[in-house]
Amino acid sequence: MTVLVPYPILLATVTGVFRERGMPPDRAAVAAEALCHGDLTGMSTHGLVNLTRLYLPLFDSGRTDPAADMAVIADLGASVLADARKALGLWSASQAMELAAARAARYGIGMVTLRGATHIGCAGHHAARAAAHGMVGLIVSNCGGQRIARPPGGREPMLGTNPLALACPAGDRPPFVLDMSTTVVPTGRVRAAARAGEEIPPGWLAADDGTPVTDPAAFDRGDGHLLWLGGAAETGAYKGFGLGLLVEVLAALVPGATTGPTSSVSQDDDIGVTALAFAPSALRSGFAEDASALFGAVVGALPVDPRKAVSYPGWHEGERARWRRAHGVPVPVELYEELRAVAPELREAG
Repeated sequence: MTVLVPYPILLATVTGVFRERGMPPDRAAVAAEALCHGDLTGMSTHGLVNLTRLYLPLFDSGRTDPAADMAVIADLGASVLADARKALGLWSASQAMELAAARAARYGIGMVTLRGATHIGCAGHHAARAAAHGMVGLIVSNCGGQRIARPPGGREPMLGTNPLALACPAGDRPPFVLDMSTTVVPTGRVRAAARAGEEIPPGWLAADDGTPVTDPAAFDRGDGHLLWLGGAAETGAYKGFGLGLLVEVLAALVPGATTGPTSSVSQDDDIGVTALAFAPSALRSGFAEDASALFGAVVGALPVDPRKAVSYPGWHEGERARWRRAHGVPVPVELYEELRAVAPELREAG
């Protein structure tokens, strides 16, 4: 069962929780929007379920500083290096993309790269901030010192799920938003299945000998390790691992954040983030029309099943968000009660 909560109430509730933890009001609102984005678009594994499981413990343990402001270390105009100083990643990643977009408006391209960041939530939310300015946005984030996934053929975990996201305007349609981990699935999908008591498909986890593991609880027990995109080496795992290293290079090596393979503590502290914004319209005319034509051609493609139209990454999420903004966001009853426990003022929403 779910409770249908009006989006403004959900946003105000989460903003209030972050403010109570010491975040300034404007930053709390930005962070709340980033967190609620998961439930608004249907990517619930990266949404409200993480409030009490991930973000509030970060505050309580001192691993994030609610009052921290990013410090600019180097500014070359089109590129900026900053230290996030343990600010909540839901806020700092959004600010990084907004600054990158501002620089792109001036130079055609903008890059803001951070070290000292914390978990950023849905990478696609931050990338889409550039699309809202009519630009292309790319964001990559490593997982700091967290070590979850093993190199193909290796026994020791070295990298996190290392997400990346790219967003592009699509005319009057929802923007193209590719938001992906470089592992087969993010850890949130595995843990969601474990909470629900459901088996997972073969190919998500494997035992030390390579045997498929379908019990999601095996991940946190240490009996199953996460696989890269492609699954086995024979089906392309090296591509997923290569993408994971690509993110490590762009997100961690560039700003000087902690890299998984060199970390002595397996914890997602000192996360690295790089936000890139491209402003094609600053370089040529017709970009917006071309983007609209590109994605219009995709959705206009002849489907195999006439009942299922062809779409692109971000289309379903955009349509889902449009409906939920108007009618409310479905929140599982158990999660709703968790929210009420930390925000008693949350009223029944039907």
